[in-house]
Amino acid sequence: MKAIIYTSNTGSTAEYAQLLGKELNLPVHSLQQAKNKVLSGSEIIYLGWIMAGGIKGYKEAAKLYKVRAVCGVGMGQTGTQLKKIRDKNAIPQSIPLFTLQGNFDVKKLHGAYRLMMSVMVKTVGKQLANKTDRTPEEDDMLDMMVNGGKRVSLQNMKAITEWYKNIH
Repeated sequence: MKAIIYTSNTGSTAEYAQLLGKELNLPVHSLQQAKNKVLSGSEIIYLGWIMAGGIKGYKEAAKLYKVRAVCGVGMGQTGTQLKKIRDKNAIPQSIPLFTLQGNFDVKKLHGAYRLMMSVMVKTVGKQLANKTDRTPEEDDMLDMMVNGGKRVSLQNMKAITEWYKNIH
């Protein structure tokens, strides 16, 4: 593996990339930086933020590099939504896919993203708040929407670090 390459919007994906780089002893670059620092065709681990099931930057990274694992960072709990995200992004079955729960703070979003998520928090948050039989995942999502939250942690990356250690 040559590097960890990422695309981040509010900082959660960048934070995970840095933690993972330290843990695996690999250099870390944003997708923009990597174009000048990592040779095209190199083996990489790619991290991108999830929006509506799409992993931002993945398609571009897959054209430039040999992506050996993909990590999507979003609001959902770590390890969830794997089939939906694999299908939506056309990630081959041969490539390990991991999902990580990121931090959430509407104020860190910009432009249209802030507007979209503000509306989502109001509508989905209200629906969840009124639901009487919420699952633990829904409780967590509601808490995150209402209170914001810091969810980035080394513990969330356990499956990725184990996968990496098993291939090396």
